[in-house]
Amino acid sequence: MLALERLGFDLVIGSVYPPLTSLRHEYLARLRAPVHYAPPQEILKIRARTAKRAGQWPGALVAAHEEKYGPAFKAEQRARNALYFAELFSRCGIEHVHVHFANRAAHTAMFVREISGIPFSVTAHGQDFMKDLGNIDLLREICAGAEFVAAETDYSCGMLRQLCPEAASKIHRVYNGFDLARLARRGGQDCTSGAQEKNPLRILSVGRLVAFKGFDCLIDACAALVRSGLDFTCEIIGDGPLRGELQSRIEKKNLSGRVQLLGALSEAAVLEKVAAADIFALASVIDAQGASDVFPTVIIEAMAAGRPVVSTRLAGIPEAVADGETGLLVPPGDPAALATALERLMRDAELRRQLGRAGRARVEQHFQIDQTVRPLIRLFEKTARSSHKPQSLSKPQSLSKFKADASQGVAYLIDRWPDEELPGLERELEEMLRRKISLFAVVCEFDSSARRTREMERLAPRLEFLPDPMVLEGEWRANPALARRLEEERAQNEARPPAGIFLRQARFALALRRLLSDRKVTHIHATSSRALVCALILQDLLGTGVSATIERRPQLPRNWLAFALKKCRGGRVSNLKLLSACPGSFLLDKAALFSGLQKVVRSVERKTGIDLPRMRSRAGFWNQWLRLLARWSSDAESAEASRANN
Repeated sequence: MLALERLGFDLVIGSVYPPLTSLRHEYLARLRAPVHYAPPQEILKIRARTAKRAGQWPGALVAAHEEKYGPAFKAEQRARNALYFAELFSRCGIEHVHVHFANRAAHTAMFVREISGIPFSVTAHGQDFMKDLGNIDLLREICAGAEFVAAETDYSCGMLRQLCPEAASKIHRVYNGFDLARLARRGGQDCTSGAQEKNPLRILSVGRLVAFKGFDCLIDACAALVRSGLDFTCEIIGDGPLRGELQSRIEKKNLSGRVQLLGALSEAAVLEKVAAADIFALASVIDAQGASDVFPTVIIEAMAAGRPVVSTRLAGIPEAVADGETGLLVPPGDPAALATALERLMRDAELRRQLGRAGRARVEQHFQIDQTVRPLIRLFEKTARSSHKPQSLSKPQSLSKFKADASQGVAYLIDRWPDEELPGLERELEEMLRRKISLFAVVCEFDSSARRTREMERLAPRLEFLPDPMVLEGEWRANPALARRLEEERAQNEARPPAGIFLRQARFALALRRLLSDRKVTHIHATSSRALVCALILQDLLGTGVSATIERRPQLPRNWLAFALKKCRGGRVSNLKLLSACPGSFLLDKAALFSGLQKVVRSVERKTGIDLPRMRSRAGFWNQWLRLLARWSSDAESAEASRANN
């Protein structure tokens, strides 16, 4: 994706599921394209019901897949995810979807095409179609429906053509590549030169701690090296389900002083370890379920760094490592052969340097990312010439009105939803919608356990949801300098929000800053005192205007509220004493009063069974409020234009 962006492609990235850990590799920060995560499944189910009523549900394909593949393949869930991405991609003007891995994402892409008409293609790796997808007939249907399939090695290309003979002509080999500039950005050390002679020699391996990585064989080989009297250390980077089992194996073989499990590390830390290693080893095998490595990118990274590689004759590995020229290959699952190859390199420094230089040259010749991405681009271009542009997705009218425009000046910031402390929020947003106000309503945290009313169900498809806490934590950890600055600024203020609320809202703010910037939001309205903490951080980061609604029982201390409201253009408060101390254009929150009375009316109706006249919201109050929002947004847009001109 980075290579495509460097070559001028504009990308939109969709992620069906959030990451399993908060670890972010540093190079991800260079991606210009935002990542869009599917909202919670409860919200997708509401959207699906709306789509069924509107005739947009891909019912025939869902039924066919349920009948052919059974409940384990979750056709309804694939379709629910596809509805979200079909609407997103259509709104963004996307004309082609490319999926990495022939697994659940590729299955979802079939439903995206069914709903929107947007064609798709797939990059297949190995374990994805050999094991993860779990059905050969579904693989054949995916390959038949794709515009093309890119396989990462000749080995996987041949296997796919054998499994899917009817789609053989559209299956092409496209190697994974490596950005050599990443080594130069690693900090200035020339990691392509030979490592300094040292004792003990350092062996490095990297990968998830799963069976097909063969770390048990590597540990056994290390035990054999000790018996041969060799002085070395072996570090294994990565985490996974076999960590406890592998650690026990290390201890049982008395290797605790030699072999270390380092856990998952960042990209920079991994490249530091590669640069410091004498030998890179990866003992890939085929596991009991038939899964294996096909073309481990980490081998290309080690070769790019000039490190000699010891690995196995398995799948596409020999396409990267030329045995005896750029590294040494042994049979998979053979610890004795692995130990022999490692010992040979450990005893021959010149051979290590020779193989390392040859490995670097092979990467430069065959596996530089700007070279390996070219065949993929040609396939995209060929597909664009031969396919018709998809028809625009026909969105439900209410949704298209609420998200009418890529440029939405006002964002409504909702800390948690549903929230019984904000009983009038749904009514307020419905009022905005009824008056055709274009705004961007974003929920920071979805409360799946809260009871939802029919009014909430109607509103849910019109809300944007931040991704789950693992994504938010990853964004926070990926920006340590900014996170530290925000914490220091809080510490310097006499009036400060409680630490727990601040840290939560600060994580929301870092995730929102790019989203609001892309939407060209110029004014943020915080719908609660908690949301105001986040809004003021965004004011600092983006220069937006801020207003706030302060609920009847705010969770923030009064001294902080007095400090924070001075930074607002205005807003609404329920407390008359607080209102008298507010600067700017603040209103008594009559909407909260109306909501409270409506709640009383509904309670009486439930107890008596009598329908009572409804308390109607006063048009004058809403008109006054909307004029304020419009003025704040307009003022912010004018200020932004003035700054741009200067």
